[in-house]
Amino acid sequence: MRWSLIRVSLAVTAMVVIAFAVPLGLVVRELARDRALTNAERQAAAIAPALAITTDRGQLEGAVATTQAGALKRIALRIPATPGRAEVRIGQPHADAAALAAASADGEAATVRVAGGYALLRPTAVGAGTIAVVEVFVPDGDVTRGVATAWLVLAGVGLGLIVGSVAVADRLGSRMVRPAVQLAGAAHRLGEGDLGVRVPEAGPDELRSAAAAFNAMADQVVQLLAAERELAADLSHRLRTPLTVLRLNTASLGEGPAADQTRAAVAQLEREVDQIIRAAREQRVPATAAGCDAAEVIRERMAFWSALAEDESREVRTAGADRPVRVPVARGELVAALDAMLGNVFRHTPEGTAFAVDVHRADDAVIVLVSDAGPGVADPAAAVRRGHGDGGQGSTGLGLDIVRRVAESTGGDMRVGRSVLGGAEIRLWLALGGAPAPVAAGHKRRGRAAGRGHL
Repeated sequence: MRWSLIRVSLAVTAMVVIAFAVPLGLVVRELARDRALTNAERQAAAIAPALAITTDRGQLEGAVATTQAGALKRIALRIPATPGRAEVRIGQPHADAAALAAASADGEAATVRVAGGYALLRPTAVGAGTIAVVEVFVPDGDVTRGVATAWLVLAGVGLGLIVGSVAVADRLGSRMVRPAVQLAGAAHRLGEGDLGVRVPEAGPDELRSAAAAFNAMADQVVQLLAAERELAADLSHRLRTPLTVLRLNTASLGEGPAADQTRAAVAQLEREVDQIIRAAREQRVPATAAGCDAAEVIRERMAFWSALAEDESREVRTAGADRPVRVPVARGELVAALDAMLGNVFRHTPEGTAFAVDVHRADDAVIVLVSDAGPGVADPAAAVRRGHGDGGQGSTGLGLDIVRRVAESTGGDMRVGRSVLGGAEIRLWLALGGAPAPVAAGHKRRGRAAGRGHL
């Protein structure tokens, strides 16, 4: 907008300057010409009294020499011959004989173009039927004297007007654009999670209205998020009562690996609920994750889930987790994503179904694949929608949304497809350095979770 205003102002001012400066420059040139010819007319008129008194050559030469043009040898005088008197010529004429004869015959003053300037021809009667012609030569320098200076002044004035109009347009544009830039910056900061950002209501009425609407929207977002935090905290707090009962019941299970695993799972569940409550009460945006070792997380979680897999006679395979693999994801977030993917395998495939977890390290990304030999995904297009869970199977449809958010927080994505085991495959693409993951041919990247109605 700012540059558009400057261009418009530049174009309008340039047209105005040209419309006035060009005719004014032509007028200045004509005025200089008229001034020079008028001065020549006065020089010629100064000879008329001497011609009225005498036609003596000596006296006329003296009268010519007393004039300014005569002193510069720019005046020529011609008196035609008459009976008893020879022709008188004084000075060197610039006009040709035909022009002099025409002026003498017509008896009217004339200006003719000659080499190097103009010649003013002024007829003067010196006797009955005798007309003398006084010629005053006006060089081109006198005709154009002061014109170049005047044109330079006009050009300077026009350039000054153009520069001034551009400067004024720039200031006005800056005053108009600054509120829009502030509004755009505030919207960007709000999108990044700065809920305290507000926009000063300044500028034109339209931008003031937009700023007021943005501030109202930001206040509403803060209120909605606060209400959502309170609701999440209240719902999570309600889980403490059944967790307490479950913890007390696990205390009576006695000793043994199964009992220890059950008590550990209940303790972890209680810690997760407490963490959810604290996170829901938190009012600030979480800090950027420092990253973790994905291989270590996978080994830890597979050790937890392997016990349950052994109870259900599931064959488990892990590959690529034997060496460190750093990813730009917080440990807790990666644990939640991996548990969501593995939990889907146990929840939505029959007992005895094999599954595998593979880790692949590329130059720009880390890929985590969770594959199973189950029935697969009947409708992947419908499964990609967040919250599209099967309520009859106890699914909320939000588990894979956790996986999606973890992937997209790094610039990657998540996809669901067919695995080499014959069932479903969940691919978690974690980009390194925030680079977006490439999209395979025939696939369209989606902004929401890809899932099959799982957790």
